[in-house]
Amino acid sequence: MSKKKRKQRQAAPAAPKKQKIEFVARPFAGLANEEDLVAMMQIIPAATATVRLAKEYGGQDVQLVTLLPELTQGLKRADGEVLVALQTTMHSGDASRDVAAAVLATLELEEGSGLLMNGLPEPGERLQDILDPAVEPVVSVRETFDFWLGAEEAKAPEAVEQLEHAKEEIAPTAAVPGVPHAYWCRINGKEFVRWVRGEDEDVFFNAFARVHAARASDLEEGARFIGAFRACGLAIPVWELNRGTEAEELTAPLKAMGERLDAALADTTPLDAEARRAKAGITSRQVNL
Repeated sequence: MSKKKRKQRQAAPAAPKKQKIEFVARPFAGLANEEDLVAMMQIIPAATATVRLAKEYGGQDVQLVTLLPELTQGLKRADGEVLVALQTTMHSGDASRDVAAAVLATLELEEGSGLLMNGLPEPGERLQDILDPAVEPVVSVRETFDFWLGAEEAKAPEAVEQLEHAKEEIAPTAAVPGVPHAYWCRINGKEFVRWVRGEDEDVFFNAFARVHAARASDLEEGARFIGAFRACGLAIPVWELNRGTEAEELTAPLKAMGERLDAALADTTPLDAEARRAKAGITSRQVNL
């Protein structure tokens, strides 16, 4: 290599270093229906929720969904509908930033195109910045992924086959009537209920330790508390139910559990020794999602 070429190589400017996004433990804090957004990201296999962009970002409705084909991050259907997935392989440390970046990128796609972002986003707008706070997303749990397709696309035989194949992977899931953010599911022939709580996770676990120490943590006879997840800064306690229990049968026992939890949350005294032991046992079985 000549000296001239060596100098040219040495003088080439370095590529700008990408800025990293700081970790946010509770990324959806401040958003309406935070608990259900966490549920869609972590425990519901198939669901949609309509959100509206703030006027400065166009003011249009966008569908947040659990999952898109081949883990695509966003999809602009042939009919112009914009869908953005919450369950993806993109994790920067701030889920709100990840989803907002996918929303803004999907809006720019041509109709009939999917979004596969190359690498993680840099710091920028979060969902709290781009969504209209007056419009609360309402989750619709689905039995299939039919929301992937518009009316015309759904007529294609290959599309119907794709949906039928994907449906086989969906564990039956339903919202518990009258109990916000609680979701029944059936997995491997067993029934469970998972309840996304809105309190800060540490506050919740202190309260639940009091309930557990009082031997009141089971929903009803045979429906036992088996552990909890930590997800996006919130706690998700899980109960294994009596065989054959359906979502509609859980309203009364979950409301009764809610009353026990409210009483425990109102108790601000330090945990006693038994409650501390209960908390240690609960936290030892936690899983971070």
